[in-house]
Amino acid sequence: MLHLPLPFLALGPFSILALSIAFIVASIAVFRVHAFFAMMSAAVLVSILSLANKPGPHVFSQAITSVTTAFGTTAGSLGFTLALAAVIGISLMESGAADKIVRCLIRVFGESNAGIALLVCSFVLAGPVFIDTVFMLLLPLARALSVRTGKNSLYFVLATSCGGIITNGTVPPAPGPLYVAEHLKINLFIAICAGIIFGIIPAIAALIGARWFDKRMPIPMRATKGESLESLTTAANRPESELPSFLISISPIAIPFALIAIASTLGIVHSLAGTLGQSVTSSLLLLGDKHIALFIGAVIAVSLNVSQRKLGWRKAGTVLSSPLETAAVIILIIAAGSAYGESIKAAGLGDAVRSAAGGHAINYVFFAWLIAVVLRGAQGSATVAVIASTGIISSIAGPAGFGVHPLYILLAVGYGSKAMSWMNDAGFWLVSRTGGLTQSEALRSWSILATAVSIIGLLEVLAVSSFFPHLPF
Repeated sequence: MLHLPLPFLALGPFSILALSIAFIVASIAVFRVHAFFAMMSAAVLVSILSLANKPGPHVFSQAITSVTTAFGTTAGSLGFTLALAAVIGISLMESGAADKIVRCLIRVFGESNAGIALLVCSFVLAGPVFIDTVFMLLLPLARALSVRTGKNSLYFVLATSCGGIITNGTVPPAPGPLYVAEHLKINLFIAICAGIIFGIIPAIAALIGARWFDKRMPIPMRATKGESLESLTTAANRPESELPSFLISISPIAIPFALIAIASTLGIVHSLAGTLGQSVTSSLLLLGDKHIALFIGAVIAVSLNVSQRKLGWRKAGTVLSSPLETAAVIILIIAAGSAYGESIKAAGLGDAVRSAAGGHAINYVFFAWLIAVVLRGAQGSATVAVIASTGIISSIAGPAGFGVHPLYILLAVGYGSKAMSWMNDAGFWLVSRTGGLTQSEALRSWSILATAVSIIGLLEVLAVSSFFPHLPF
């Protein structure tokens, strides 16, 4: 049997981590390699280096097998959930339901508080709807409101964008936080509620910051490529008769959330579950399973889409192609990132860090945030930053855990992934181009405000975790 020790490739855990991060950053930021291939290649590289000095057969085969196994495990556990979330999100867009939600909230808050309404809209929609789609829907509406009111262009753009990134970083079923919740075994309902609650202070800070930038950087309304100011106003004044009702529009989001909430409550409060009767409890727990609840939401969303667009049920399948294609890319990236994290864990990074710490306590909340910030700033992708930093911090903590509830790690990583939004970030270009900003204007406003939101989110998580490190769920 062939043995293939490779002592010339043998490196310590810190060197392997540094080399793998440099490899990911160079692949994505310099050579423009797709994030999926960059993460998978990094996972194989880490696995090979960690096995290099271990005698045994077929080191390369072992490395690839371990990576593909971890990849398959994550794809299997999250793939269906992400696909359903994509179906719900894009169906809301295509049916006009998302537009209806925006209009109703603006009516509730009033045009004088349109910035708050836009932030709330993006905060709500960025869970099931992928963040780039939220930007493409809401930023033209934000600018249309600015045309109508004759003011607050930058305020509306920044408020809208900040609401989206807060949810995208911390509230499932957005891809990043959904992966972290699954990886750290956090109850999905608890993760959703915590993301919403912890998002309130950063959201308020974002509104204040957006208003501050708007006053100090008066930006004239200008048409972006392929549009006119008249077309913006026309889009914002789409006939109400063409849109579904508010209750129907919000139901694909509200019903799955309610079902998951009921099931989670029954799971936590065992005595209450017993009083309801076995059959009722079992039914509610089944309907509240994240896959079943999101499937129900997806069925409602597709039905609404088909009905509003008058496609007929024979063509219902056609509305699934776009969301599933979108979800497939996200699933591949997340599964590849998980494989990278598992490879880092197998390389022995956790033991090396704890040994280097010499018995001193490690603040894993701050460390998780910092790793995510570095990865985000270096290579641009928030999703890659969330997944890779989760794998790294989990490897460092090891079986002993983080010393605080894993929920705080989810929030720290999520907020860390939103700092340092600049030219290597696709979201930066969406905000600048769709929002009608120049590159310089976006750097002097959006990049600074997004980083401020990230820091405020971290300070909030650090404060709460220091007072309540261990939560009862």
